Amino acid sequence: MSAVRLAPMLLRPSTQGAAVLALPVVAFGVTSWLLGIVVGGARAFFTWTIPDAPLYQLLAVVALALLAVPLVTLGGSAARLSARRRDDRLAALRLLGATSGTVLALAVAEATMLTLVGAVLGVLGAAATSPLIGLIPFAGAPLGTSALLPLTWSIALVVAVTLLAASSALLSMRRVMVTPLGVARREQPARVHWLVVVLAVAAVAVVAGAFSSFSSIGAALGVLAMVVVLGIGFGIAMLVLNLLGPWILGVQARIQVRRATTPARLIAARTVLESPKAAWRQVGGVALVTFVGVIAGVGSALMGDGAGGADAILAGDIRTGLVITIVGSFLTVACTVGLQQAAAILDGRALSRALHHAGMDVATMDAARRWAVLSPLLLVVAVSAIAASALVVPLLGMALLFEPIAIVITAGVVVAGVAIVAAGLLTTRPLLRRVATA
Repeated sequence: MSAVRLAPMLLRPSTQGAAVLALPVVAFGVTSWLLGIVVGGARAFFTWTIPDAPLYQLLAVVALALLAVPLVTLGGSAARLSARRRDDRLAALRLLGATSGTVLALAVAEATMLTLVGAVLGVLGAAATSPLIGLIPFAGAPLGTSALLPLTWSIALVVAVTLLAASSALLSMRRVMVTPLGVARREQPARVHWLVVVLAVAAVAVVAGAFSSFSSIGAALGVLAMVVVLGIGFGIAMLVLNLLGPWILGVQARIQVRRATTPARLIAARTVLESPKAAWRQVGGVALVTFVGVIAGVGSALMGDGAGGADAILAGDIRTGLVITIVGSFLTVACTVGLQQAAAILDGRALSRALHHAGMDVATMDAARRWAVLSPLLLVVAVSAIAASALVVPLLGMALLFEPIAIVITAGVVVAGVAIVAAGLLTTRPLLRRVATA
């Protein structure tokens, strides 16, 4: 029987389990829904003609930059999950004689279909909830129907999310394209080169330097320059954080391997060291939200002394925007955490069963899993808070970092982020037990 005839049987839901198909669909649905809401709300500001419209547009661009990387991370995680779920089946197809092109086409086609379903559902959800978003007041009046994303924009959003998934699937299939046994061996990509680390740190330094001269740039080139500097600056900083995250976790894991005092901590450190990128994907969302939280806290402190009239309305609008940004970030993190925790358990099901049959109890495996997540989490949260502070200080000064409202908001975001990850670990414990004892 040809590989093409075998493919539908290997790719059918009964072989994978319904959850394997549902997780990417839900993740892409949430991604598209949040993107539809955020882009629709930001677009509404660019239709205004009031005197303060440029300021609202600037703040909308900043919010988009702060939310872009977490949303792209969620979408990429869903795409990688969808691709990784096919590893064993696609390796079987290669061993049965399927060509690289056939395997690649099957993998990308399935990822594209799952993404398309999720993206369409997400865009429809954004359209359904846009009336509620339209009730949010800005500049003294609700956004109204201007928050609804036009049809052409909705189609473009579906296409963009689908292309993201297809691209991630193509990149993840590099292991399959090496040899028919490439997937079965689970060959790992190369580590981050030290030159990338140096360039990333240099990029943050350049952004900080641009922020230090922000006022002079704005005075010389106007509002458009401020929009570009803030939007690109924060976006670059979050991308750099996303790039360096796996490298930082790898360094931490190598130290912990040498200093581990219990079996659970040794297994946890080895787990992180085996794939720092996978470890980062489980905690990176909280790191990015912490980055947003520091900026939100400082922004709230900055607007804390608003007087009355127009200033009070502007201060209230900025606080509303900050709340929306944080809530959107947490929704993204919650979805990413649940997705990654379930994916990590499903990925390691063979090892978990082997360890359990060798005599290791599920409690020890669960302790190792918790330490493999929470230890990197605390590190990246600290690094993220420091990075955000390093960018905010040249822009607004040191004093605002220590304002009570800034401290409360930042601490609240960190605590909530850690709680979300802990909840994800707790809710997936039954899945670990079922997988290990199967």
